Amino acid sequence: MTPPQAIHRRQFWKLVAASAAALALPGRSHADSASPKRFTYCAFVKFLTELDYDELADAMADAGFEGIEVTARKQESYIDLARAEEELPRLTESLGKRGLKITILTTDILRADEPGAEPLLRAAVKNGVQRYRLGFHRYDERQPILPQLAALEPVFRDLAALNRELGIAALYQNHCGANMLGATVWDLHSLIKDYSVSEIGCVFDIRHATVEGGEAWPVYWDLMKPHLGAVSVKDFRWNGRKSQHVPLGSGQVDPKFFQLLRQSKFAGPISVHVEYAGDQGAKANVEALKTDFATLRKWMDSEKP
Repeated sequence: MTPPQAIHRRQFWKLVAASAAALALPGRSHADSASPKRFTYCAFVKFLTELDYDELADAMADAGFEGIEVTARKQESYIDLARAEEELPRLTESLGKRGLKITILTTDILRADEPGAEPLLRAAVKNGVQRYRLGFHRYDERQPILPQLAALEPVFRDLAALNRELGIAALYQNHCGANMLGATVWDLHSLIKDYSVSEIGCVFDIRHATVEGGEAWPVYWDLMKPHLGAVSVKDFRWNGRKSQHVPLGSGQVDPKFFQLLRQSKFAGPISVHVEYAGDQGAKANVEALKTDFATLRKWMDSEKP
């Protein structure tokens, strides 16, 4: 009769052998074997307004995305603000058929008490939306900057309180430009550093961080890592003194950023933007999203981009 201990040992070594064989399977990356999936990839559908809900869901699912970043703005918006309570559930239903969701709702909201802000956010929460992007605050360059920054402290405090009450997170994107709050990141950090990411966090945009930070973009990245709610992915090159949108991988954005992103503790949405495709139509934008997504996945799946 075989001792029970021997049976247990054989079972143990069978499990070890099976695990080793699984790790040796062709095409299995180190990242796949080392950790479970933690990122959600979504597409910014700003330029896909000509597609209906089902067409949008089909196109994004076929491209490999898991969700969308959709606009609910006053102008050129996929979601009509006046009909958001009707449109959000219909869009959510169409996305759900293909296993997708609204990952980020992009809005013009700047203040908690502005007309329409709370109803829109309540409708978003009702339809399972967990995060929304705020509008952009701009400095008056004719006036001192620090008093303007101080005046925004109660604005962000009230937004955090509303988000806490509703159960949704606000995200503020760092955007290049001399008059843009968050362009240099430090000012944005001062406004959100005392709040939980579940209330107000940052959408870290590596394209805009590189424009403003140059070789110092890793400092911006390090500063914002604890406050990271999402990541926006796009690229640019210089056209004279102006930055110009270009396909991912053909511009100035350093692929090293994606190695740092992999190594970070961030586990959330990564949104692909293709502003360079602009108003060329839905077909061109969908193809651009596919191309940039392929570049992004190559960098994210590689140990050394």
